Amino acid sequence: MKILLYSMNFTPELVGIGKYSGEMAQWLHAKGHDVRVIASPPFFPQWAPFEGYSAWAYRKTDWNGITVWRAPTWVPARPRAIARLAHLFSFMVSSMPLLLAQIRWKPDLVFVVEPPLFCAPSVLFFSRMLGIKSWLHIQDYEVDAAFGMGLVRGARVRRFALSVERWLLGRFNRVSTISAAMLDKARDKGIDESRLVLLPNWVDVRSIFPQPSGASDAGGATGYRNMLGIPADEVVVLYAGSLGAKQGIELLADAAHRLVAAAHIHFVFCGNGPSREPLRAACANLPRVHFIDLQPAERLNELLGMADIHVLPQRADAADLVMPSKLAGMLASGKAVIVTAHAGTELSNVVSGRGMVVAPGDADALADAIAQLAMSRPQREAMGAAARSFAETELDRNAILQRLERELMRCVAEPLAVPAPTGSRP
Repeated sequence: MKILLYSMNFTPELVGIGKYSGEMAQWLHAKGHDVRVIASPPFFPQWAPFEGYSAWAYRKTDWNGITVWRAPTWVPARPRAIARLAHLFSFMVSSMPLLLAQIRWKPDLVFVVEPPLFCAPSVLFFSRMLGIKSWLHIQDYEVDAAFGMGLVRGARVRRFALSVERWLLGRFNRVSTISAAMLDKARDKGIDESRLVLLPNWVDVRSIFPQPSGASDAGGATGYRNMLGIPADEVVVLYAGSLGAKQGIELLADAAHRLVAAAHIHFVFCGNGPSREPLRAACANLPRVHFIDLQPAERLNELLGMADIHVLPQRADAADLVMPSKLAGMLASGKAVIVTAHAGTELSNVVSGRGMVVAPGDADALADAIAQLAMSRPQREAMGAAARSFAETELDRNAILQRLERELMRCVAEPLAVPAPTGSRP
């Protein structure tokens, strides 16, 4: 197949959407498919263009045999509501010429990743003009999240935005998303079952695997614990990933304060993003809290293996609108996980029995859960074994991408017809 991947975030971003879009493109290319990519300059989670990339220039590169076009994109240093919308809009506008430039190539299918949904109209126009298939993959329900988290307000604005979203979603040949709860939300938005695909974020279970929490890297160099001065017999509580608004990351500082007297518990926060400096300031006087930057992909297994307990805070108003991509690696590492989620949410269902679930925003409950697991190695190990088993059976990268390949081929082979969505036009 000839596949055009239209994803604002792309490798060399190490976390989030860019990581998964990059791995998907590379996997499909390795299977013999012709893949081209339209993306922004890499910027996440630092919210600044990576070294060697420009936010103001078009750029064409060859990445492992895949042609990648970079569209100029304004990247705000402080991604608040209006700035974030302007950021997404800038990519939509600047990437349109790159999309239209693919007319001569004529892909079999355009695979666009949300966010940003702003790109959906141009993809639909492009696919209809060429008579090719369109696929929308939803990593975040950005419209629902924007209103749910208070970034955008107003009942009329919300009704209009949701109506436009419903109309757009209804015109793609396929709509996929990353969790069962998010798939249910797509059904609620009127998408016919025949056009829905579950495509969870995956993990390479061969490169991420259980190891002793005090292990050093394969080259025999000093491990993370030694680097941070953490004894091998003390408990590490690890958060590794982007530090942004949807995480409710401030709860970790509250829990660390409540456990300041527990001399055997260390907190390690690995990541970058707009919430990093506020988190560091909140932990300034805590002696066993450590900060490190995002680490290279080749050291991810060692990093995750340092942990005795993984923590994953999530704001209640983001429940079932996003599914934290970092969870797959946590589970595959074979360590217990503590998440903040309400019962019945997808995040709660996945972690239950493989870790502990506490109410969002409840620092006391989070601290109590950490203290309980820190005192019980057998409980941690039992949960970690269950987490690893789930990752192997449900989140294996090859199995998920093989299923995606079959669905892509089925979609391309179908007779071309404009989907008939339920619901009215906006």
